[in-house]
Order: sequence, then C-alpha cells, then structure tokens
Amino acid sequence: MEELIPVASKLQDVLGALGQNTNLDLPQIVVIGGQSSGKSSVLESVVGRSFLPRGTGIVTRRPLVLQLFNTAVGPDDKGDGNDDDEDEDRGGGNDEDVVGEYDEKKADNGSSGQHGVTKDDNSGIDERGDRRRPQTPTDAEGQEWGEFLHQPGKRYYDFNQIRDEISRDTNRLAGLNSKGVSPTPIHLKIYSPNVLSLTMVDLPGLTKVAVRDQPEDIEEQIYSMNCQYGSNPNAILLAVTSANTDLASSDALKLARELDPRGERTIGVLTKLDLMDPGTDASEILHNRIVPLRRGYIAVVNRGQRDIDADLSIRVGL
Repeated sequence: MEELIPVASKLQDVLGALGQNTNLDLPQIVVIGGQSSGKSSVLESVVGRSFLPRGTGIVTRRPLVLQLFNTAVGPDDKGDGNDDDEDEDRGGGNDEDVVGEYDEKKADNGSSGQHGVTKDDNSGIDERGDRRRPQTPTDAEGQEWGEFLHQPGKRYYDFNQIRDEISRDTNRLAGLNSKGVSPTPIHLKIYSPNVLSLTMVDLPGLTKVAVRDQPEDIEEQIYSMNCQYGSNPNAILLAVTSANTDLASSDALKLARELDPRGERTIGVLTKLDLMDPGTDASEILHNRIVPLRRGYIAVVNRGQRDIDADLSIRVGL
C-alpha cells in the first residue's frame, strides 16, 4: 500500500495540470462540514503547522487538494512511483533530491539562515519583509516546505507565505470582494518528517444563505463541490461538526449519509469541545449513542481564536 501512495500522488499532479475532469477515483481523505465548524483547523492539526487562511464567514472558497509527503526516511521517498534498484543509488544527479538540493543552496548562500521562499527572480517575495513571526525550519534534516502545482519549482519554507499564496490564488479565480467560490482546485504539496504520506481535500463549508455579493445559488455550488469529491468510493469522509451545536442538525452528517448510505467511509469528528456549555459533555456522542456511525467519532481540541490571532504555533497553542 505504501508503494501505491507516490503513484497516486503523481496521478493527482498529472490530472491537476491537465485541468481535466476524470472518473479516476484516487484514495484520499475528504473533509466536509458547515462553515466555521473547524475543518481547516483539523487539517492544520494533521500537518502540525498553521498554513491555511483565517477569517470570518466563508474563507475556504476553492477546493484544496493537500498532498503530504513524509521525508523522515530519505528524500527519495517523496516518490516517483519507481521501485527499481536504481532508486537506491543516492549518489548524485537526482533532480528529485529535495533535501540535498536545499543543502546546496544553503551552502551557496553562505548559511545565511534565509528560510523563506527559495530564490526566484520572478517571485518578488521577501520573507524578511513579512511582519508576522516567520515559521522557519530548524535544521536540514527536519526541513519542512510546501510546493504549489501552479508554481512548479518554487518552494515555500515559510508557511505564512503558503497561506498568502492560497489567498492570492483564491482571489484570482473566486474574486476578491464577492466572496464567491470556484470549483477549480488548488494543489499543494507539503514535505515534512512529521506527517503521514496521504492526500486530503479541504472544501468550502456548507452554507444556506448568500451574503454580500455572493451568487444566489451559492448553496448549490458548494453542495455540488462537496458531492463531487465526497462521492469518490475510495475517499474517507471526515464529517466535522462543532460539539457545541445540536448533532441532529449537522450539515456534515446529513451530507455524509447521502454520499455514504452504508456508513463504510464516514468518520465523525467533533471540534470545539472546549466551547461547550458548563455541565454538558460529548460522552453520549463519542459513545456512538446519538447519531450512530459505523466508524464512530473522534474528538479534537484545536487552538482558540486568541492563539490564532497571536500566531502561536499549533504545538504551543495546544
């Protein structure tokens, strides 16, 4: 199974670059839920880094296909689908050797400690010009970085700049002030020794009423996007619901039941347990007694809004 992950990742890249709709159902984890239910925080908890846009109302306005690659064993494990013996020869000339390539750049820069976007004459991005606390790597072996499919060859070592690029590319297609949505996905790869190699999809949160300049059919657009990814028979559905709301009114569980009637692919995720009213708890839900799921529920506590505003790391905030 581990050998199939890089193959599936390559297929994701090819299909994303072609921009074609296809019936090829690749294994992935699809996160569904209502607006402000904590979907993005769940993804960040899996990655262990803060890199997604924040705000009020609808923030995720395009599907984000997030491919995670574990680099703990070695740079060759990021995967080209080759299991030949030649892959074991790490002696040189490998364009895919990410860590080695970074070490060379670091040496060329005199180990100056610049950890933002890799040098690119057309990037126009200066990590030092960012007033926020830079999220910098500590050493070459523990290196973490991201790459966008629409910016081949450019690596982001500062996760604040990954957030900015997601916002910029979202506004490019979905509009800056309209708060509209676009079905065109953003493809992001994250390489880290602290993640599992898998593919996750973050989707716009389900909504009921159009606000501001949103199109009147915003509910149908978002519902269609969630169905497009959630109907994949090889996808695991993470149905995210806030613990401080009535579970019977959960948009995520309602959609999951439509997409997965037998409940074979659905896992319930409860967020915001720390915001439940005093004297209440989620024990009945976690014991699968309210709305039973075959795969059950898990509970997570994410960073509070104050920690997010202060840009505390996930490890410190929790």
